[in-house]
Amino acid sequence: MKEITSTDFEKEVLKGGKVVVDFYSTECPPCEALAPKFESLASLFGSEAKFVKIFRQQNRDLADKLGVKSSPTVLFFEDGKEVGVRLSGGIRRHDLFEGMKALVGKEKVKEIKLQIKPETSQYDVAILGGGPGGLTAGLYLCQAKVNTVLIDVGLPGGNVSTTHMVSNYPGFIDPQPGYMLSHFMSEQTKQCGTSYKVAVDVTHVDLVNKKIVLDDYETIQARKIIIATGTSPNFLGVPGEKELKGNGISYCATCDAKYFGEKEVIVIGGGNSAIEEADFITKFASKVTIVHQFDKLQANKTAQEKAFANKKIGFMFEHEPRSFRKSGNSVIAEVEDLKTKLRKELVADGVFIFVGLKPNLSLFTDKLELDNWGYIKTDEDKRTNIEGVYAVGDVSSKKYRQITTAIADGTIAAISITKELD
Repeated sequence: MKEITSTDFEKEVLKGGKVVVDFYSTECPPCEALAPKFESLASLFGSEAKFVKIFRQQNRDLADKLGVKSSPTVLFFEDGKEVGVRLSGGIRRHDLFEGMKALVGKEKVKEIKLQIKPETSQYDVAILGGGPGGLTAGLYLCQAKVNTVLIDVGLPGGNVSTTHMVSNYPGFIDPQPGYMLSHFMSEQTKQCGTSYKVAVDVTHVDLVNKKIVLDDYETIQARKIIIATGTSPNFLGVPGEKELKGNGISYCATCDAKYFGEKEVIVIGGGNSAIEEADFITKFASKVTIVHQFDKLQANKTAQEKAFANKKIGFMFEHEPRSFRKSGNSVIAEVEDLKTKLRKELVADGVFIFVGLKPNLSLFTDKLELDNWGYIKTDEDKRTNIEGVYAVGDVSSKKYRQITTAIADGTIAAISITKELD
């Protein structure tokens, strides 16, 4: 693997046969997460293709010419032509192998994968999930000199990283962008010494025996496990929702609101997330219609007052969506008046859905004790019913779910574990 610049691109890439190119940047967590996977890929497929890295910030003209808009971005070239699918963001090991299939063929990839020797890594504590709870636990543990690894199927930050602004986090006078607050937390924990294995496929978890298998080849063996997998957005479950996800329907205003400049948008929900994100969306959209099933909002009073004062926001109380469909570039939302049972169609350029969250527990097959809402029960030290397994943050059973409560959970679990290991 070698580093090249734009002046080398024609010789090394366009005339280089089969080439894999990684456009990276500095101060880029996804780039840092990709680096060891890219190096591993180069060692496995080095006889089949050339692997090069290009520093995007110093080769911006070339990046722009190729349409590379984010870091990292991995491209696959064969005889000067790009093949396969571009990869960007939180690139997983599985994604890289899929990309190699377009370059060297499925059979060659299969042959090389069979040569990979399984690895086992030993840690005192494995944290599953990189939200505020998991990051705080990692920080406290590494400061206590406890050998800790943090594992996440995405990138560290959790739901906070997709929150527009956080105004109630202690220590900051001005509201902080969610992605920056997540970045600060993650960097603090990483610099402390916690090992990171992020943007990975968690293929098996054995809570009883404290084993976690990553990417089908690496086994993490730990003495203790902290579950910090957080929550995911609930779906409405109405016709058309699944089909239009990412194609007119979104669950993240921070991610997608920018694409609705001077357009009309529908927001489903009436809680804090729905109302606060609706206000954020009006920075771009010309009109936002909030559709809510109850006769009043459930958001906090400050958010409500701000929304009611926003001239771009309209409200449809006691209505529920019944279906979604696409008509050209527009989304047609069929909504029902819960009083009269009459249905009408709303036409918009996009729909944002904020109707609560559900715990992320699909990784686990062991018998975790759950509450009536499906969250993990814990004691005051955040222990679960399985020996040596803890649960922190939004995935655990509790009355309130905030960044600060997740941080408190992570603190408690880490201190408890440190004392037990001592």
